[in-house]
Amino acid sequence: MASNEPQAVSFLWEGKDKNGNRSQGKIEAINPSAAKALLRNQGINPQKIRKESNIGFFSKANAAIKPLDIAFFTRQMATMMKAGVPLLQGLEIVSNGTEKNKLKDMIKSIRNDVNGGVDFSVALSKFPQYFDDLFCNLVSAGEQSGALEQMLDRLATYKEKVESLKAKIKKALTYPTAVIVVGIIVSAILLVKVVPMFESLFKDFGADLPAFTKFVVSLSEMAQEWWHVTFLAVGVGAYLFKKAKIQSQNFADAVDRAMLKIPVIGKILHNAAIARFARTLATTFAAGVPLVNALESAAGAAGNVVYRNAIMQIRNGVSTGQSLQNAINMTGVFPNMAVQMISIGEEAGSLDLMLSKVADYYEEAVDNAVDNLSSLLEPMIMVILGVLVGGLVIAMYLPIFQMGQAI
Repeated sequence: MASNEPQAVSFLWEGKDKNGNRSQGKIEAINPSAAKALLRNQGINPQKIRKESNIGFFSKANAAIKPLDIAFFTRQMATMMKAGVPLLQGLEIVSNGTEKNKLKDMIKSIRNDVNGGVDFSVALSKFPQYFDDLFCNLVSAGEQSGALEQMLDRLATYKEKVESLKAKIKKALTYPTAVIVVGIIVSAILLVKVVPMFESLFKDFGADLPAFTKFVVSLSEMAQEWWHVTFLAVGVGAYLFKKAKIQSQNFADAVDRAMLKIPVIGKILHNAAIARFARTLATTFAAGVPLVNALESAAGAAGNVVYRNAIMQIRNGVSTGQSLQNAINMTGVFPNMAVQMISIGEEAGSLDLMLSKVADYYEEAVDNAVDNLSSLLEPMIMVILGVLVGGLVIAMYLPIFQMGQAI
């Protein structure tokens, strides 16, 4: 006899934990009301809840695990443990709540290891592509000190800040690239499709064309003949550039140095590197990691060879007895304001707190610079497209204007 009991379905939810931190995930329940009740029992105040769509084309089930997923996983675990949920149960809840099969399988593997008596940090270290040494070492420190939930909360904040910073830098680099690409595409379309139509019309005139028009016609003929070669060369060049950056450390370092010298963009990258340095050092130092080891972790997270080398120089100076302020000053890389704030924190015995404020300041500076860059590029887009498109249009109509004057 078939059962008449309602079947549980998946619901996607968004809400806040007891500390007001935003969170989201998936939960199994028979209806939205039951889902909300389950979430409240977990210490979460649900704000939005909807039935999960299983449309294959839009499904995220087979998507790869991204750094943002790891940040979200860390935040969920911190929220669960702060609400008093045991580690194993928290891993099971988070596993059931994720949409991505790869992430679900990874969390289940971690849970099985923990259930078998393996430390949480050791279970995480089996996935080094997602949990680096810094992450695993801090989790291990939290386990040993009996403050795993606080450490996970710190790590979640750290990961969220880092990913937010990466998104801002990506936005800053994407905008000018998009302007250049759009300009090239529009020009290519005009040269390959539009100019040849005018060229056939000019041949019927039998008159000598203006120099500017001849130049554009020559460009059009070259574009029609070599467009496939140009397209292939650009693709091969991009591939070789990416491959060289991965395989050659000297080439990657040269690119890092060159990026810092680009107007406007370079300033954003400088501020982002300082923010990463301060955020990583604040997180590791607050977790009880010795300053020398914390600086080594910060060097690995700097994201640019100039700052990585500078931080390693600071580490060497501190290891020989120098104060942090003097070691930073000797690099000549960090701005005076950051040095002074760190010096105040060092003297007051609140280095981690002051480093967090330095990170907040420079993250906000990156945010403002990206917004300003967007505002600056909007008129530049109009100018670039206007010159490209307007120049081609003028070149095509010059012969017609000359004919009109001759008549």
